[in-house]
Amino acid sequence: MSSNSLIFLCIFALLLMHGTSTEFEVGETLTKGWGVPPAKDPQVYNQWAQKNRFKVNDTLHFKYKKDSVMLVTDPEYDKCRSTQPLYFANNGDTSFVLDRPGLFYFISGVSGHCERGQKMIVKVLDIESPPAQSQDQTAAPDQDANDKNDASTTTHLKYLGLVILFIVGFFMI
Repeated sequence: MSSNSLIFLCIFALLLMHGTSTEFEVGETLTKGWGVPPAKDPQVYNQWAQKNRFKVNDTLHFKYKKDSVMLVTDPEYDKCRSTQPLYFANNGDTSFVLDRPGLFYFISGVSGHCERGQKMIVKVLDIESPPAQSQDQTAAPDQDANDKNDASTTTHLKYLGLVILFIVGFFMI
């Protein structure tokens, strides 16, 4: 296999992977990682989480020193403690994959840190399901079907474009 072929295949593989998931650095620009937030802004992590759109298979990257990160239940989040967290890490460099839609509750495992604001709720979107309609919406059923078809067509066109790119590149080699 020529070096041009190898380069093309690598670019193609990167194009296929692009857009499938995102890695988010928790607290990167806010507090320089996962740590106790400033006293003047104890909601900094939840504000950050609300500004981002998380989807299934995205990754949260926590960097910290002499601390920990725990995934807990809603009641444990409210109490700022857990004796049996759903997930626990204290290695200073933790990546956590958001593997399902819904709410994820994170707290620090160090005594007193959660109470001072080192906690965060992440909402993961279910991009496969259509948006819920309230009773006062009067969208026509045909419009809903058109919206679904447009999203499906866009996805198919994206992959068709990648396949065509691959075929053209293959014959150029």
